[in-house]
Amino acid sequence: MSKLWGGRFTKPTNDLVDAYTSSIHFDQKLAKEDIQCSLAHVQMLGETGIISKEEAETISHGLTVISGKIDRGEVSFSTEHEDIHMNIEKLLIDEIGEVGGKLHTGRSRNDQVATDMHLYLRTKTNELIALLEHVQQAIYKQAEANVETILPGYTHLQRAQPVSFAHHVLAYFWMFERDKQRLQDSLKRINWSPLGAAAMAGTTYPIDRERTAELLDFEYVYPNSMDAVSDRDFILEFLSDASIIITHISRLSEELVLWSSEEFSFIELDDAFCTGSSIMPQKKNPDVPELLRGKTGRIYGHLTGLLTLLKGLPLAYNKDMQEDKEGMFDTVETLEGALNLLAPMLESMTVNKAHMRQAVTQDYSNATDIADYLAVKGMPFRQAHEVIGKIVLYAIEANKYLLDLTLEEFQSFSTLFEDDIFTKLLPDEVVAARDSYGGTGHEKVHMQLKQAADCLSHH
Repeated sequence: MSKLWGGRFTKPTNDLVDAYTSSIHFDQKLAKEDIQCSLAHVQMLGETGIISKEEAETISHGLTVISGKIDRGEVSFSTEHEDIHMNIEKLLIDEIGEVGGKLHTGRSRNDQVATDMHLYLRTKTNELIALLEHVQQAIYKQAEANVETILPGYTHLQRAQPVSFAHHVLAYFWMFERDKQRLQDSLKRINWSPLGAAAMAGTTYPIDRERTAELLDFEYVYPNSMDAVSDRDFILEFLSDASIIITHISRLSEELVLWSSEEFSFIELDDAFCTGSSIMPQKKNPDVPELLRGKTGRIYGHLTGLLTLLKGLPLAYNKDMQEDKEGMFDTVETLEGALNLLAPMLESMTVNKAHMRQAVTQDYSNATDIADYLAVKGMPFRQAHEVIGKIVLYAIEANKYLLDLTLEEFQSFSTLFEDDIFTKLLPDEVVAARDSYGGTGHEKVHMQLKQAADCLSHH
């Protein structure tokens, strides 16, 4: 069967070329968007008189019938017709006759596919924003229940200062809030209509691009036809945003893996989100957060791949740009899967409060508070820092923790120490004392929770 574009050619396309250049095996994901785009285009063609209203109605009806068949799984797409656009046009002509060929009046596959991707990414971006919010809600619930749960905070993966568990996990709430904001802001660039730019120079037909933009609920129309068909910045921006999101997911997953190990035992993941070993029956493996962490390179790769693809392309459309879709589709599906798992996994995990508290009583993470104690009593902080360094070294050599030292031992380093030093070193006091804005003090964590609730309520 000859191609819909085959009039200029004297022989059929080589089968290997058909197989290699066909994109229908992946761009059939755009079927819904392609029909949505075509319905708007044909309505505009009828309204402007480029085709008759009767023809427009016939074509619209045919597209609706085909859409229903696709939804019911009654359609088989063919590599012979290359892509989703030509497959649907062929199905349309088979359904309503040659009048279906008028659908393509005043447009090209170049502006058609760009429009489809704008529509697809707009829908998926809004869905991902909602999924991010589900993760934030799970974090919020754990934080709300654990304001006074204390665990060691780390720098360089060495115990640094005790912090509220709520404060720790709320750090991820704000990361995901920024992720949401980036996605929301990206909709300003996604919500542009390329439709009507045709192949690259516009069209001789008196089309109404503003009308199709209105029908498709686009906010803007590309003012330059060459830019319209060759712009993939909106996909690059999405892949960049996705790379940051998966980075945050990976960092959180890393902590879940560490915290659920016997060495930490700070949390226990629900059995529904873990797997076992084929040989070691005692094992409970945190496979889900490990795999979430592992997906990072996959999304980074799609961003790097598209950047590399575009860097040397002249204007306007080039066949290379067929490679822009699979990475986008895979990134969307990877993020959807990750976020759908992350929310219930966080919500169902058990926080081992007692073990966390034991950890902060058997370390030196309250050392900074001794320096602050001496500084408040008039000793320059730098001198106080040196004094507490010597006290920590003394305690380590004596196989003691700071709360195990006697007042006499403290006073051997400075006469400024009094009995109240032991209260100052208690984990609850150490945490509560950090009451600066954004700090881990309980009052400020409650303030954070209110701000977080406002974010969720506002969205």
